[in-house]
Amino acid sequence: MPYTHLTPTDRGQIQAFLEEGRGVNYIAHRLGRHPSTISRELKRNRARVRYDAQKAQRCYEERRKACRPSKRLEYLPLWKHVFDKIPGKWTPEQIAGRLPLDYPDDPRMRISHEALYQNIYADKRMHCLIKKLPQARPKRRKRGQGKTRRGPSIPERVGIEERPEQANTRSRHGDWEGDIIVGAKQQGFILTLAERKCLLAHLRKCDTKQADEVAQAVIDALLDMPVSWVKTITFDNGTEFAGHPKISHVLPASIYFAAPYAAYQRGTNENTNGLIRRYLPKGTDFRNVTQHQLDQIAQELNNRPRKKLGYRTPNEVFQEIRQQALVALGT
Repeated sequence: MPYTHLTPTDRGQIQAFLEEGRGVNYIAHRLGRHPSTISRELKRNRARVRYDAQKAQRCYEERRKACRPSKRLEYLPLWKHVFDKIPGKWTPEQIAGRLPLDYPDDPRMRISHEALYQNIYADKRMHCLIKKLPQARPKRRKRGQGKTRRGPSIPERVGIEERPEQANTRSRHGDWEGDIIVGAKQQGFILTLAERKCLLAHLRKCDTKQADEVAQAVIDALLDMPVSWVKTITFDNGTEFAGHPKISHVLPASIYFAAPYAAYQRGTNENTNGLIRRYLPKGTDFRNVTQHQLDQIAQELNNRPRKKLGYRTPNEVFQEIRQQALVALGT
């Protein structure tokens, strides 16, 4: 027998039976309902003194109004929130996941990322947001794996198979991944660094990809980080990272290299590069990009809610862990 909601008549009968001193099982039997249905009704709507059928019905009707978001985003605050966040390079998944954190007491500020995508593509009023999405296509498709550069062997190279297990399992902070993204016509380069656990990102401009310059850029990016937050760095096999001994000497940090043709071993960094490309798409001449612009991009990335962090931001996690460490030192 399919489930049906309790009617006003049902609630009136429940009140009458309760006033007679009847129990849950008796009421359920008389109404042809499961005892748990009656128990839930009483738990939701019973006041301190007595159950009132009319008040219970009003509470039910209010819950029904707010129990699911409008398919067409008719709730104006939610509509405005979406139009505010997507141009700011938030994804529908980030918006949907962050809503319970930002609006914990407003059930109308809820929508799934899939419903949000459907509304954006179905509602003509929202078509202007399509070009702001990560993949502005009529249909989403699975991303293919890109090609990676392969150069000669790197002196003193230590493979990722020797990286500590704590770094592999992301059970601690301080393990980084690094890469270089290249501007149009191989002109201009950007060093990208991403922390594996809290997803914190650092960007540094490089005029060339000479090993010495790249090594110094890594040092400049991480030198001001707390010592406990710089334990390992994992690079790909590009020759621009041949200056790794200089990095490990100054920071210090243990340097490891991913296996050839295994970009997935640096998945955090690869994902970060994809986010950066939303700001600096392929074809951008990096020679015209300033370090100030890169700092602004990193700041935006570090203040974006991330699914892996329970929709907290990398900066929130970093500051939380840092504060805990300071408290521990104070005690």
